[in-house]
Amino acid sequence: MNPGEPTAAFHTLGCKVNQGETDAIAGMFKARGYAIVPFDEPADVYVVNTCTVTHLSDRKSRQAIRRANRQNPEAVVVVTGCYAQTAADEVRTIEGVDIVVGTDRRSAIVDLVEAHQRSGEQVNTVFDSQQIERFEELPAVAERSRARATMKIQDGCNLYCTYCIIPYARGPVRSRRRESVVEEAERLAEEGFKEIVLSGIHLGAYGSDTDTDLATLIAALCRIDGLRRIRVGSVEPQEFTPELLEAIVHPRVCPHFHIPLQSGSDAVLERMGRRYRRQDFLDVARKIQQMIPGVAITSDVIVGFPGESEAEYLMSEELCHAAGLAGLHVFPYSPRRGTPAATFPGQIAPAVKQERAQRLGQMARRLAAEYAQGFVGQVREVLAEEQVGGLWTGHTDNYLKVLFDMPTQHLARERSWAIEREDLVPVRLLQVRPDGALDGLPVDV
Repeated sequence: MNPGEPTAAFHTLGCKVNQGETDAIAGMFKARGYAIVPFDEPADVYVVNTCTVTHLSDRKSRQAIRRANRQNPEAVVVVTGCYAQTAADEVRTIEGVDIVVGTDRRSAIVDLVEAHQRSGEQVNTVFDSQQIERFEELPAVAERSRARATMKIQDGCNLYCTYCIIPYARGPVRSRRRESVVEEAERLAEEGFKEIVLSGIHLGAYGSDTDTDLATLIAALCRIDGLRRIRVGSVEPQEFTPELLEAIVHPRVCPHFHIPLQSGSDAVLERMGRRYRRQDFLDVARKIQQMIPGVAITSDVIVGFPGESEAEYLMSEELCHAAGLAGLHVFPYSPRRGTPAATFPGQIAPAVKQERAQRLGQMARRLAAEYAQGFVGQVREVLAEEQVGGLWTGHTDNYLKVLFDMPTQHLARERSWAIEREDLVPVRLLQVRPDGALDGLPVDV
């Protein structure tokens, strides 16, 4: 960092879409001459990219905003993201907030900062998300900050599940042009990225507002030279069409699919406004497992949804086990103001929700450990992502986290190359750690 160079710091809450957007915004600041510094250091500009999926997300967002103001009361504080979109008036009243930008017009943030520095006036660009019509093409990230590249290809959601605030925060489905996605993926491959992650708010709806679909896009990406891994984000059970199932068996597509379940009870799924039933989920999971041996299928479950009985909760446990899930995110139901479910009768006591979340969380850890144990002794390629204290960490194509040491001196000499970040390293998986990660050892293959 050069003396006198302006600085910017970033804090992201929530999903991978948010993280990808933050990376793009940081790239815009860097292109305008800003040095990027850690969020816990003094900076001239702080950008907080917020989440509102639960009430806890709202609280964490407010805490991050206040932390930025404490670190440098003279800094420009920018608040963007889903919480900013749904509660702009509330955000504006938090001490130190200078600029509020919702889930659109992020490409103008640097200009807004510089305008505020001239005028000193608070800026609020938030407007009705339902009026957003076009996918916002944020500038490509100027410099690699991670071993894999996350590409946002879609925004918005039209499903309006009864518990979910996100359609109100993100607006209707908008898809990025297929040509634009392919062009960026080609550039990333030329820069040395071996893995890209396709992300979106409602990824399976990609192309539904244009003339393409997710299967067609994946097929195009699989033809890019140098791109070794294509990782697909969350896709709804009902969106695994025959065409998509055909596309995901390509060897470049990572054998890891996140398919939201939310509940194993048909009655609860109906109250949630979900578009499938338990057998549909099970059929899709088993179909993919038959097509792709060793595939990892992970999911989300909400416990304590209004009216959920103990028997209905147990149906979720049973279905997660029957589906052979490799991992599971468990969320206690959180009422979101403005959603239908927030006013449903039969709201579950917080203690019951927490108890069910703990039980299902324990089961989730067992499922993950059992899945990982099945790969002990195998050699899998691991994307080298980070080195801490001599140990590398990374993930296999089926998203097993692996920690591995540098190879022996003899093996290193035989290889004629050293392990570097973003390498795909053949690693023998040795044992499962208590936290579910695996120990491994690089091998010569």
